Amino acid sequence: MKTTAAALTGGKPDWEVMEFDLDEPGVGEVLVRMKVAGLCHSDEHLQHLGLPMTFIGGHEGAGVVEAVGPGVTGLDIGDHVACSWIPSCGVCRFCVRGQGNLCDLGANMMTGELANGGYRFHRDGEDVGAIAATGTFARHAVLDQRSVVKVDKDIPWEWISLVTCGVATGWGAVVNAGKVVAGDAVAIYGCGGIGANAVSAAVQANADIVAVIDPVQSKRTFAEKLGADAVYATADHAQADMWERTHGVGVDVAVVTVGVVTSDIIRSAFDLTRKGGAVVLVGVADDATEETLQLSSSMLTLYGKRVIGTLYGDCNPRADIPQLLRMAKHGKLDLDSLITRRYSLDQINNGFRDMLSGENIRGLIIHDD
Repeated sequence: MKTTAAALTGGKPDWEVMEFDLDEPGVGEVLVRMKVAGLCHSDEHLQHLGLPMTFIGGHEGAGVVEAVGPGVTGLDIGDHVACSWIPSCGVCRFCVRGQGNLCDLGANMMTGELANGGYRFHRDGEDVGAIAATGTFARHAVLDQRSVVKVDKDIPWEWISLVTCGVATGWGAVVNAGKVVAGDAVAIYGCGGIGANAVSAAVQANADIVAVIDPVQSKRTFAEKLGADAVYATADHAQADMWERTHGVGVDVAVVTVGVVTSDIIRSAFDLTRKGGAVVLVGVADDATEETLQLSSSMLTLYGKRVIGTLYGDCNPRADIPQLLRMAKHGKLDLDSLITRRYSLDQINNGFRDMLSGENIRGLIIHDD
């Protein structure tokens, strides 16, 4: 079949909407008609790689199953599904230990190759990969059944899309990785699509102080609406005031969710963290080879601090995606407020520009039926 998708091609930095050939689903695979896709900074990082090949973007999204391949279990035509950008096989050593976010099937996440091998998108006779083997910037995509999570049909498409990356990652960074408990002091660097959910999680965990550092005034205002106790435009301002608020102790947990992580941000978070505290790293640098973790090993040891990297907020997608959606249905999680703007697929470059300029908490691509 033919479908359209937004892709990077020929080393160009902007997304292009073009037509692709798409295979029928193979063994253990499903054809999904995408309804909503989220604009996440992880996709924007691809624009800096100068990829020589064509590569389809989008890893946050939701859709409806339109066809199932041989051997598919638990999924039928018409089912509503969330796209999990890390597949979860349920049987590898990581999955059976509750670490579905580290499933071995995620090994080809950046090549776009499906878990069963090979590619399902093609253009001009060439194979085309899709980020995380999902490709939610496509109107249709073939996904491995282990990359989708069935959800209730009465849940809004936009909610489903939101929880597949930004919500799960931000929430999990606080609850799962940071293990924030009542009475903790928490500093969150960045209040975008991930950081905003980290704020909500810290507030619901009854943290004593929730501080947010973000240079964008509108995001600081949004953080206050979510329940943040203190907001700062710079890390230096946070450093001075939070030491006073914590009586010279420092914060229990610092969560770094900024779109582009630098050594300065990590060092600021480390310095603000108390003895025995933790720095949780969510974001990445534009250049994956850049060594941004430059800290004093003596201070790490003598003060017993921890630096924790977290992927997908240490979530188990098959358990946590439905749980977060149940919380939203029961009024325990406000997802609608995260949506800043909606775009058509043709407006995708406008959406990423709005994100980089700080105008969006989360922008969404609404696919045409």
